[in-house]
Amino acid sequence: MISQYIKRGLRYILHGIPETIVKAEIYQTQPCNSLKGKKIIITGGGRGLGLAMAKKFISEGANVLISGRNASMLEVKAREIGAEWLVLDVTSASEFNSFITDAAVRLDGCDCLVNNAGISLHEGSILNVAEEQFDSQLSTNLKGSYFLAKEFIKYQIACGRKKSSILFVSSERGSYVDDLPYGITKAAINSLVQGLAYRYIKEGVRVNAIAPGVTASDMTGFKEDGNLFCSYNLTGRIYLPSEVAEVAAFLLSDSSACLNGQILTCNEGKSINAHWK
Repeated sequence: MISQYIKRGLRYILHGIPETIVKAEIYQTQPCNSLKGKKIIITGGGRGLGLAMAKKFISEGANVLISGRNASMLEVKAREIGAEWLVLDVTSASEFNSFITDAAVRLDGCDCLVNNAGISLHEGSILNVAEEQFDSQLSTNLKGSYFLAKEFIKYQIACGRKKSSILFVSSERGSYVDDLPYGITKAAINSLVQGLAYRYIKEGVRVNAIAPGVTASDMTGFKEDGNLFCSYNLTGRIYLPSEVAEVAAFLLSDSSACLNGQILTCNEGKSINAHWK
């Protein structure tokens, strides 16, 4: 037994510790026009999960408008996937009323809002959080989503629509206690989802959320075509934007009409509070 450990140690010295390579085999539903006729606004839609959702929604028959701060990137991506686009800084709440109006003109109406834009600064602990870091994350992740949802709901009520949806992008972090601004904003989003859902369902506005685990994106540093190994996830891998987009499409479709105020955590059960953890 000791000799085996010695041999293994020598191999590691000579060749290094072997790297665990994980790839994901993702199954996607065949397009079936589940979102036909839907007119969907997506914030942070120029890349990552936002772009993956835009592609999925369009494949399901929706008309989609992507927004973000980078006009040149939005224009290129919108042309590639067949979407509309508008510049929006989600930290500028004074622009939201005109943004919803302009988006509705571009889409000839709007009945779905996806509050996806968000940032995480990965500070490690409260001891490393500066005031400006705290403010920027609360302004982007929470305040922006809050007031954009407000303007969207006002628009739906003014138009007399009785069938619309808001989808928030939360995070698995919203299920845990946290001392970092990112996790705090996502816990607040979860509360907001259920508050809005209960208050406005009689107005015809459904409100739900997806809460992904660590997903390949620029923000997390993982690439979709790279090594997806993740030792702290139950199945040992990072998630792909395309598989999370599948869940988002279902929540915006009429097939999920009985779901309201739901936060679907997309992490294969990692955040379940099992007593044998």
